[in-house]
Amino acid sequence: MSTTTPPEIKPGSPVTPQVLASSRIRPARRRGERGPLGAALMHGGLIVASLIALAPVAWLFFLSLGPDKDDYLHPGKIMGKLSFSNYSFVLQHTAFFDWFKSTMIVALGTTVIGVFVAATTGYAVSRMRFPGYKSLMWVLLLTQAFPIAILIVPMYEIFSELGLIDTYWSLIVINCTTAVPYSAWLLKGYFDTIPFEIDEAGRVDGLSPFGTFFRLILPLARPGLAVAAFYNFITAVGEVAFATTFMLDDSKYTFAVGLQTFVSQHDAEWNYMAATAVLIAIPVSVFFYLVQKNLVTGLTAGGTKG
Repeated sequence: MSTTTPPEIKPGSPVTPQVLASSRIRPARRRGERGPLGAALMHGGLIVASLIALAPVAWLFFLSLGPDKDDYLHPGKIMGKLSFSNYSFVLQHTAFFDWFKSTMIVALGTTVIGVFVAATTGYAVSRMRFPGYKSLMWVLLLTQAFPIAILIVPMYEIFSELGLIDTYWSLIVINCTTAVPYSAWLLKGYFDTIPFEIDEAGRVDGLSPFGTFFRLILPLARPGLAVAAFYNFITAVGEVAFATTFMLDDSKYTFAVGLQTFVSQHDAEWNYMAATAVLIAIPVSVFFYLVQKNLVTGLTAGGTKG
């Protein structure tokens, strides 16, 4: 096997480790590979973006430690009187746990029903060619163009006739009408990325269309389902307008409505609102932690086709 002499080393000259080290040719940078400056700029940008995202949350938590309702006007004075008294008041002297129960019922009900309807709709449009299948998806998208303000009155009359006012079902149905269209589009795009040969294999094995969907397709679509579930969940937790209108019993208030009890006509108890907002973030954070492994995959794959 022939060898070549590096251009830096002259024939006949002594070869030392220092000479060999200096004669090594640096490999060419591969396409897409960042240099030290590019990596430093990227990480610096990510750090700045993370600080910007975390700053409002940290500021809200800091304000929740001020015992007086006007401490937000003088945040510098909070450091000298940090206290968890706001949290004690919210947990012991408000209907916080009733709000929590109502929010979880509505949010989980919206998540389960909304994801099921969106998954079946997205799968049908992705795999089946029936009359109007393209129009169906555009009609779902068109429903998002109507502002909430013009829907409250007709929806209130409909639910009043059905006897659903002041029930959890009214909020679950309303939240599904908001969350299902986006979730259906998202899952339709994700189902498009799953090879059609899997459906054919299921039929060869004797599975019905429903069996193929539940036993073969849904396990593969777990990342997309996680994104849809998270979207449905936060939509239900943060909804205010319909919850304020349709819920008359204060024991059935959700978190978003419960926060309004700290606001009167002439004043607002910002310290209690801040503490409640931090407590509200806990179940949302827990739900995010449960599905976060699949969120990135579902968000990217769901947008590749459709």
